[in-house]
Amino acid sequence: MDIIQAIIIGIIEGFTEFLPISSTGHMIVASQFLGIEQSAVVKAYEVIIQFAAIMAVMLLYKEKINLKEINLWSKIIAAFFPLAIIGFLLKDWVKEIFQVETVAYMFIIGGIIFIIVEYFHDDSKKESQDIEDVTWKQAMSIGFGQVLSLIPGTSRAGSTIIAGMLSGVSRKASTEFSFLLAIPVMMAVSGYDLLKHYQDFVGADLTSFVVGFLVAFVVAYITIKMFIVFLQRFTFVAFGIYRIAFGVVLLMII
Repeated sequence: MDIIQAIIIGIIEGFTEFLPISSTGHMIVASQFLGIEQSAVVKAYEVIIQFAAIMAVMLLYKEKINLKEINLWSKIIAAFFPLAIIGFLLKDWVKEIFQVETVAYMFIIGGIIFIIVEYFHDDSKKESQDIEDVTWKQAMSIGFGQVLSLIPGTSRAGSTIIAGMLSGVSRKASTEFSFLLAIPVMMAVSGYDLLKHYQDFVGADLTSFVVGFLVAFVVAYITIKMFIVFLQRFTFVAFGIYRIAFGVVLLMII
């Protein structure tokens, strides 16, 4: 992987990781277009840029990462466990269904679900307007909704946001809960991948790794800030339409 490829993949990771459009699907298309083989070094690089995305969230929400927010973090950690447990039990099954066709169909299905949910959603009537208002029941609903992200192409952000909205949480609060929930999830996934691929860092082009990390961090930081501003004026319908269009295109090119 050269520096140009590292920059492109870093941009895609930073831009798609926290949006409800599945970073997995975009990474697949980008890798095929750029001719990047899924080697051990590439896997190691993906770990690095995932850590960059985590750091962006932690910097943006640093005021939430303290002992004063113990109640909020108790709910976030509790919401993390369904995915951690079920994901561990079904890890072999997830590998078996990891196909481009599955990703494409889940893009389309997810897009349709977003449009339907938005049609019936009324933010002003939701009981939890802010992230601090999220109840234990709502947190666990989001946690179990996140389990659906085990299906490639579903989108971790998309499944958690939809679960939040359906359980009575506003768009903004659902999205911010999804952001913070990504911290333990991605820490666990990236940490596990790092243990598996740490030897692949030896002899790798560290310049590409550093550049990719910085690019992914900056893009993720800007994307999260712009996404929150976007939600103050618009709904998720545009993302639903995009998912459907992207899924159809993906089916056409595979």
